[in-house]
Amino acid sequence: MGVESLIAQIRTIMAGPIAKQVEDRVGEFKILHSGGNEDWFAELCFCILTANSSARLGMRIQEAIGLEGFLTFSKQELGKRLMQLGHRFSERRAHFIVQARKFSQIKEIVVGIGDERLAREWLVKNVMGLGYKEASHFLRNVGYDNLAILDRHILRIMHEYGMIEEIQKGLTKRKYLELEAKLQDLGAQLGLPLSKLDLYLWCMKTGTVLK
Repeated sequence: MGVESLIAQIRTIMAGPIAKQVEDRVGEFKILHSGGNEDWFAELCFCILTANSSARLGMRIQEAIGLEGFLTFSKQELGKRLMQLGHRFSERRAHFIVQARKFSQIKEIVVGIGDERLAREWLVKNVMGLGYKEASHFLRNVGYDNLAILDRHILRIMHEYGMIEEIQKGLTKRKYLELEAKLQDLGAQLGLPLSKLDLYLWCMKTGTVLK
């Protein structure tokens, strides 16, 4: 299978009912972009939770704990709740979230930076628990369009369709940007920004359109 086959498959999905789900989900991201610092901080915590875990679990925890818990629980209490809710790295993630509270005005910070790629660099450098994948995930979820979320599902598709020779673990910044450029080119051929392309690719692997 090659890239042309992948393009044909995505176009088939784009012509079906999944397209509305994708549009609705991206619409939710745009609504969140108009929200305040608190909405953005809750989403930042969600993305911290998804690292080496799953979006579905992160969503369940986000709903159960809520913004108040992310902002006010002690590290011990937060770690206990994360463990009860099934997170494998409960203590570590609790530590990351507590440390992230110094950036509770996260929307002001990101919007003040302006450029989404520069904002990603800032997030990776300053927010514990965020690599390029998680920082890209956060920015996509708060309404930015041009960053790739290179999770295991996306990398597997890229490998299966000959876009990459192997699936590497622990991508360097240079490699991450190289693979992101490949996806950006794929999106251009389909007329899709990376925010929507990611959802279509994710749906190919999981059958769902999450966040």
